[in-house]
Amino acid sequence: MRCVNRVDCSWSRPSEAYRIIPSGGHLSSGFHQCPLSSLSFRSSFVCCSSSTSGPSDSNPESSSNLSYSRRWQNPLPRRRHPDQIPSSRIARDWIDSDTTPVSQASERFTVVSYNILGDGNSSYHRDLYSNVSVPYLKWGYRKRLICEELIRLNPDIICMQEVDKYFDLFSMMEKAGYAGSYKRRTGDNIDGCAMFWKADRFRVLERENIEFSQFGMRDNVAQLAVLELRKSNKSRKILLGNIHVLYNPNQGDVKLGQVRSLCSKAHLLSKKWGDIPIVLCGDFNSTPKSPLYNFLASSELNVMEHDKKELSGQKNCRPTKVLETGSKSSNTITFSSWTKEEIRVATGQENSYWAAHPLKLNSSYASVKGSANTRDSVGEPLATSYHSKFLGTVDYLWYSDGLLPARVLDTLPIDVLCKTKGLPCQELGSDHLALVSEFVFEPDG
Repeated sequence: MRCVNRVDCSWSRPSEAYRIIPSGGHLSSGFHQCPLSSLSFRSSFVCCSSSTSGPSDSNPESSSNLSYSRRWQNPLPRRRHPDQIPSSRIARDWIDSDTTPVSQASERFTVVSYNILGDGNSSYHRDLYSNVSVPYLKWGYRKRLICEELIRLNPDIICMQEVDKYFDLFSMMEKAGYAGSYKRRTGDNIDGCAMFWKADRFRVLERENIEFSQFGMRDNVAQLAVLELRKSNKSRKILLGNIHVLYNPNQGDVKLGQVRSLCSKAHLLSKKWGDIPIVLCGDFNSTPKSPLYNFLASSELNVMEHDKKELSGQKNCRPTKVLETGSKSSNTITFSSWTKEEIRVATGQENSYWAAHPLKLNSSYASVKGSANTRDSVGEPLATSYHSKFLGTVDYLWYSDGLLPARVLDTLPIDVLCKTKGLPCQELGSDHLALVSEFVFEPDG
């Protein structure tokens, strides 16, 4: 389904809250039993999935706070061929921060960032999934894995990328008490970004969508939303950002410009609401140790010191190359010339080589120490995405002052990923892993 004039959409008719019953039980409040997904989490967890588009609501606050209840009829088939039954023994562990102070439960919230692999992209880029059995690429199979993972994880906030079947997701997530918002990419693209939040925990105060095509930065989009905790001793607000950065490694100027613009707009909206803390989720299509990653972490970058085709670090992440070199970066340095227009797009200025953003950001995964089996030398996951042409990390959860990561759901060791021969697989519904972090408000924040 296509939206006229590419408008974004938001629906929010949350049903009552639900609870998780151990295996074999039922989900309460009208959410009938779904066979719980494959992934086993040693502290609870699973995977997520995708979208389409529709009309936009003019009053997000009024629509997102409507409440109703109805009996949910399970749209998924009750009988399936054994090959189509999700079953997994892949475990992911929660890792607690050893520096974050204990806080009241009401002051904590959990955020998921998940590129769910658009149904259209899985078909159009079939060469990336040459090792994946066809049944595991089917949207119906992957949707079940993704939604069951999210329901079992029970996060407060979900940010998705590559969503081209939004209504499929929304119809299931609203029964679990979530409200949602969607922004489709511009141009002829059919996927976009989607946010879901628990309607009984958060109210929406303001939303803003970013169409990068308006700034000459391709058809990618991003979402911003100001959310307020409904039940809190203080007026707790956060600014949530969701982005899927352009993939093309050769267009580092556009990738840098998109990230810079998101940070600048997030800063303005945060200040408007009293310098509220920020969480930025997404597929940033850049690897740890890359110039683009360092730009997010340090807030500035001299573009003339880098080849624009190497800003994202993606070219060194072919699976064979990663496994042979142990994820070591190439020492070869090449430079391609920057045009005046590329410099303007990257930096936002006509006569400056410096790109800058006004935020002070940290990565939740890099902030919570993990093991050498799953983390690289800067503390980021060794891999958040795996298919026949890529093995590495491009997904992040960034946060600003005012918040601290209490724990994160660890990713998978490389050897475990390699046993799948490529994602998605029987146990995982996307070619990306869901990143999950629980945040706590700083005591004086």
